[in-house]
Amino acid sequence: MSASTIDTNSSVLDTILADEAFTPSEPTSISEVGLPVSLIESLILKRLSIVGISSGRALSRDICISFNLVDPLLQNLRSRQILVHKGSAPLNDYEYVLTENGRDLAKIANRACSYIGPAPVPLMDYILSAEAQTIRAESPKRSQLCKAFRDISIDENLFEELGPAINSGAGLFLYGEPGNGKSTIAQRITQCFGDHVWIPNAIYEDGQIIKFFDATYHRTSTHNEGSTDPNSPKDPRWIKIRRPTVIVGGELTMDSLDLRHDKSNNVSEASIQMKSNCGCLLIDDFGRQRIEPADLLNRWIVPLEANLDYLTLSTGKKIQVPFEQLIIFSTNLEPASLTDDAFLRRIPYKIEIADPSPAEFHNLFKIYCKKLGFEYDQKNVAYLLDRHFVHGKRRLRRCHPRDLLKQIRNFCFYNELPIETRPEYFDRAVKTYFTAVGNKASAPSFLETSKSVGKETPSNN
Repeated sequence: MSASTIDTNSSVLDTILADEAFTPSEPTSISEVGLPVSLIESLILKRLSIVGISSGRALSRDICISFNLVDPLLQNLRSRQILVHKGSAPLNDYEYVLTENGRDLAKIANRACSYIGPAPVPLMDYILSAEAQTIRAESPKRSQLCKAFRDISIDENLFEELGPAINSGAGLFLYGEPGNGKSTIAQRITQCFGDHVWIPNAIYEDGQIIKFFDATYHRTSTHNEGSTDPNSPKDPRWIKIRRPTVIVGGELTMDSLDLRHDKSNNVSEASIQMKSNCGCLLIDDFGRQRIEPADLLNRWIVPLEANLDYLTLSTGKKIQVPFEQLIIFSTNLEPASLTDDAFLRRIPYKIEIADPSPAEFHNLFKIYCKKLGFEYDQKNVAYLLDRHFVHGKRRLRRCHPRDLLKQIRNFCFYNELPIETRPEYFDRAVKTYFTAVGNKASAPSFLETSKSVGKETPSNN
C-alpha cells in the first residue's frame, strides 16, 4: 500500500472517529484526493475538449476538486504546452483552451476511458463510508416506526411483527396477495432509519472507474448545500442523499448483481446491491424473475452471512465491497416453496401481508378520500362492500380504495361533475376496474378472509 493511500485512509478514519456521523471532508492536498495525478489531468483535458474554453475555477467545479489543488495542475499543464491562457478570469484566474498537443492527448484519454464528470473516490474511502453509515447500527424503536408509518393504514398485529424485524436489521420475507402494499411497506421501512447518507458520484480502483450515483434510486437531499462551517467544507465528490430504497422486480438478472462494464467507453456501473448499501433492497415479485430463485439465493448466501460481497472488475480482479442493507423479498408465493431451509435461516423474519379487514378498508377510504379531494361517506363505502365484494365474492386489497377513487375522480373531472362517492359511480368504476382482473366465483369473500386473519401462520423455519 502506498504512502498516499495510507494518508487518505487515515484522513477518512479521522473523519469517522471525530464525528458521530460520517461526513466527507474536502481534501487539502493531492495525496488526500487519493487519485493518480494523471487521472485528474485526463478529466481536465476531456472536459476542456468538450467545452472548448473554461476558467480554472469552472474546471475545478466540473471535476469536484478544490481550485487550490487544481490550479497547480493547470499551471503544470500550461508549462508542458498542453493548454494555454486565452484570457483573464475573475479572482486571479484564467480562461484555458487546449493546444493541438492537448487536443491529441484528450482524444487518447477519451479512447482509454470516456468518463467525464466528478472525480471518483478511492474504493477504500467508499468502503469506510458504507461501514460508518450502515443501516444495521440504527436499531429503530417503536417511535421511529410510528413516524415512518404515520400516514398509511397498517394492521396493529402486522405492525407488531414488523417492529422487531426492522429493529434487527436482518433480512425479511414479505409475502401475500398482490395489491396489499408490500412495496409501500418496504419503502416506509427505509424511513425508520436515519434520513440521509453520503455516497460518491463514482469510485476508482485498479485503474477502473465505477459509476455509483444513480438518479433512478438515489434522491438528492434538499439539505445538500454543504457544510455550514467554513472551516470544515465537504468533499464535493460526494452527494448527500436520502437513504436509498432500491426496488427491482421481474427485470432482475444475474448480470445486474455484478459490475456491468461498457467496453465501448471502458466505464463500469455499480451493481444493484451496491447502490442499495446503507438503505433497503426490495426484490419485488420474487420467484417470477427470469432467473431461477435458487440461483439468486445461492448468489447471496455468503453476502448475507458475512455482510460482504465480491465483485469482478473488467481487468478480472476481484474486489471486496460492503453488503450493508436491509434486504427484503416480496412475493405472492409461500417462502418455503421458493427455497430451502438453509437460506430461510439467513432470512430470519417471514411476515404475511394479509388482506385488509372491512374496518381497515373503511379506514383506507377515509385516508384516500382526504388525499384525493372526496368527502368520505360511510354508507356509500358500505354499499360498495356489500354489492361488489360480498355478493361479487371478491377479496379486499389495500390498493382498491385508492384505485377506485382515482377512477371516480377521473370520471367526474371529465364530465365536470362534483367529486363524490355515489353508488352509481362505484358501479361504473368497478365495471371498468375489475373486468381485466377477472372475477372468479370461487374466490373467497372478505368475510371468509377476515376469519382467517387471526389464524397462526405456519413457521417456515
